[in-house]
Parts: sequence; structure tokens; C-alpha cells
Amino acid sequence: MEQEVGSCLVCRKHRGEVEVPGGAIYEDQLLFASHMLIPNGQAKSYLGILFIEPKRHAAGFEDLTDDEAKAVGLLTSRLSRALKMATQAEHIYLHRIGHHVDHLHLWLVPRYPGTPPEFWGVKVDEWPGAPFGGPGEIAELCDRVRAELAKN
Repeated sequence: MEQEVGSCLVCRKHRGEVEVPGGAIYEDQLLFASHMLIPNGQAKSYLGILFIEPKRHAAGFEDLTDDEAKAVGLLTSRLSRALKMATQAEHIYLHRIGHHVDHLHLWLVPRYPGTPPEFWGVKVDEWPGAPFGGPGEIAELCDRVRAELAKN
């Protein structure tokens, strides 16, 4: 499912054509990191799902340059630490799913204290006690993550 760069949701986000709740958490010449968009038709999103994306349209890890791959690894580590501190999460999951968007995007997903084991992994957002938030809560969380990133 190869997408044209012009219609790619991730590329459109990087060009500022798609509003990102909380704004960019991190951005340089190679990478862009932000909170997950609020799903269409919903008012809230699971708090803390962050995406790391190469700015260049690349479908998978195999398409990254060595410099992009190094940058992804370093940012994944730094952003995971910052997210864990900002959310007081017990665990940070790293997923690469990419079924619907043909542009590499890594998911960093916090597992909050008290999450029952049957909701661990890709089901954390299905737990009835999971924290969800709208644009304001997402912006506050993004500010906390940026502050933690700045410390390291």
C-alpha cells in the first residue's frame, strides 16, 4: 500500500496541513515527534501515545538512511525516558504497526499504574480506567514531556 508523499497523512502533518494536538514535542531536520491525533469522530485520545516519525517519507526501517536510523534510536530512548517521567508510567511500550499509513511511525505507549495485566501491551487503551484526554489535557502532557526532554 504505497502512498504518494502529497497524500500521506504523516507528510501532511509535517508540512503543517494537519493540526497536531499539543504541537511538536521534538523536531529536527530528520525527525518529528508528537502526540497521537485524536481519532476521527472522538473527543479524546489515550493520553501519552507518542509517535516518532522520519521527516523524509520512508515506509519502514529498511528505508531509513544510517543517519535517520541512528537518530530514531537515540530519540526513542530519550523520549521514552521523558514520557515515563512525565506520566509516572510503569512501563513504556514501543510498537511499529503501520497498517494504514505507509510512513514509518513508532508508537511509544505508556502503561499507567494500576493497569490490569489483561490490558497490557496493545490493549492498554481498552482498560476502562485508562486515562483519556482532549486537546487541553494532551497539550499539558506534551508540555511535561518537553520539559523532561529538556532536562536530559
